Order: sequence, then structure tokens, then C-alpha cells
Amino acid sequence: MSISARNVFKGSVTAIKEGPIHAEVVITTPGGDSLVATLTEASVRSLGLKLGSPAVAVIKAPWVSLMSGTPEYRFSARNQLKGAVSGIHAGAINSQVTLTLASGSKLVAVVTNDAVSEMGLKPGEAAVGLFKAGHVLVGVPV
Repeated sequence: MSISARNVFKGSVTAIKEGPIHAEVVITTPGGDSLVATLTEASVRSLGLKLGSPAVAVIKAPWVSLMSGTPEYRFSARNQLKGAVSGIHAGAINSQVTLTLASGSKLVAVVTNDAVSEMGLKPGEAAVGLFKAGHVLVGVPV
């Protein structure tokens, strides 16, 4: 499978919390990373999502915000993955920042060069990748 999104996490469905219109689906990777997605109930049915079924969580890099240092606030983003900066590839305006999570998985964010500088991001520094559950696309094998 080829996809333009930088972040693809393969795993299995470990929780489904159904509501009248939307459902919250948790996909957990073999390394233990859990990602929460918000889908319509129709999508849950059409994808055939059930506990234990294989699934992939896809997150585009621009949808990931980064946080460094000690948090002064709690955030509404359901997905908050802790890691360490393992790479920064600077462009003219934006940088691609890679975090390596405790599991060894990689999470890529695209943020402005100013943000990288203002946050003091550099390899080895701790950071958190935040993204909304509504920004997680879910796929299943065909």
C-alpha cells in the first residue's frame, strides 16, 4: 500500500465506544501505541470494525501539533503521544519533525520553522505529538 500520509500505524481494534451518530475506535499497535479515531457509525459498519479486527490508523503530518517542555494546560486532543525528537528536516517555511515513541514507532509532524526554533526542538529533546481523533483515518484490509 502506498499513501501520501506520513503516519501509518498498523494494529488491531481494541475498543469501540458507540454513540447515536459517531463512534470512538481505538487501534493499538503491536508495540503498544494506542490511537483514538472518531468515525461515523456508518463508517464503523461499512468497514466491519469489531474488537480484534486488523486496522490501520493514518494521520497526515500537518494534522500533528507538537508540544515541548512541561505542559501548563491539559488539551482536548485525544491522541497525545510522547516521544523524543529523532530528526528535523527543515524546508524554506516548514520543517518535518520526527518523534520516536517509546515503542520505537515514528510520528511525523510538519510545523513551521519558527515553531521549531521557538520550542527549541532538537534531536534527543522530549516532545509530545497531539492530534484530534477526528483527524485519524481508519482503514481495513480488503
